[in-house]
Amino acid sequence: MSFDLSVISNKNIIVAVTGGIAAYKSAILVRRLKDYGFNVRVVMTHGAQAFITPLTFQALSGNPVHTELLDPEAEAGMGHIELARWADLVLVAPTSCDTLAKFAAGLADDLLSTLYLATKAPVWVAPAMNQQMWAAKATQRNLATLVEDGVHVVMPEAGAQACGDVGLGRMPEPEDLARQVKDYFHKAQRAIAEKFGLLASKHVVITAGPTREAIDPVRYISNHSTGKMGFALAAACYAAGARVTLIAGPVSLDTPNGVRRINVSSAVQMLEHSMQMLEEGCDIFIATAAVADYRVAEVAEHKIKKAGNELNVSLIKNPDIVATIAQQQKRPFMVGFAAETRNVEEYAAGKLIAKKLDMIACNDVSRNDIGFASDENAMIVFFAEQYHLQKRELEKASKQEIAQQLVEAVADALHQNATVS
Repeated sequence: MSFDLSVISNKNIIVAVTGGIAAYKSAILVRRLKDYGFNVRVVMTHGAQAFITPLTFQALSGNPVHTELLDPEAEAGMGHIELARWADLVLVAPTSCDTLAKFAAGLADDLLSTLYLATKAPVWVAPAMNQQMWAAKATQRNLATLVEDGVHVVMPEAGAQACGDVGLGRMPEPEDLARQVKDYFHKAQRAIAEKFGLLASKHVVITAGPTREAIDPVRYISNHSTGKMGFALAAACYAAGARVTLIAGPVSLDTPNGVRRINVSSAVQMLEHSMQMLEEGCDIFIATAAVADYRVAEVAEHKIKKAGNELNVSLIKNPDIVATIAQQQKRPFMVGFAAETRNVEEYAAGKLIAKKLDMIACNDVSRNDIGFASDENAMIVFFAEQYHLQKRELEKASKQEIAQQLVEAVADALHQNATVS
């Protein structure tokens, strides 16, 4: 059982808009939630329609806007029940003073108040009102009731208000609200993954990207690796419940959510940090990095000036990181990668044995449609003999999909090893 924390497109959000000048922010909120991949439906009170039209929200959400309690187009004319069952979260933004009072009193005289009582989904309110109305004892009493009932209150911000007053009562910025919704689902999914995920409680260390071996202060030896496969694997391992440390060469990629990242440049630096992770405790080591085989014997202190038609540079062999880790007494489960241009399977199977790996994934980087610069990949996976697992061919797919399949392969091998032991 694994969970991809980056995929939230199956989550259904109802954005309920009530009367108030902050209703214009709700249009941006719907757009941001859609950008994150949520399914969004909008409910509007009659007061909200005085500030912004339903057509705006229909265009932004891609769904019809719900405004009436008794909807002749809904199943059995009971639109509030359908919406209540559909929602994974109800976000009322902005929430007027009147709506807070209705919710607290349990009234059900319009679509929104009835939806509030009919849904089992979490309900969030983002109050927006005049600062004096916010401070009123009745409002605070209603808020206390809602909190006791399990409603999540997104506190208003302070600042200048449309009425000219200054104080608490401004609806939070839509980007912040959308981010809070995203984080809520990520945390909920992460909690499940940590308990039931394929790699629950495991510490996974992943090397990713190229290394740079300096020639002088401005030149270096490197390769075409972008780190995309390693970063996708880091996200997939985290989604499967693991604690993930990503040792990354110089790449321009954002750190996956929840992953600890250590930036390095050279092969020697990457090995040093890998050994340190081994001392801290590592269950699975995945070596996706394209480590330079050689480095310059003596790095020039200053920029080498152009002179003559030739430049001779002496190279020495870099340490083999994955083989070094595999030789340690307390070795983790070892996963290697082989990027080849010919005889792919033959070379990969040889590396599996020679470097004493548990598993190796190989791909043909001579293909133009997969590999270093592509967002897609196709791989063949081999396992060490003791796991009694057949090789697996992972057909061309996005690197995120390939990463999830590789996590499943690792989990299968770990399970097989535990069963045999």
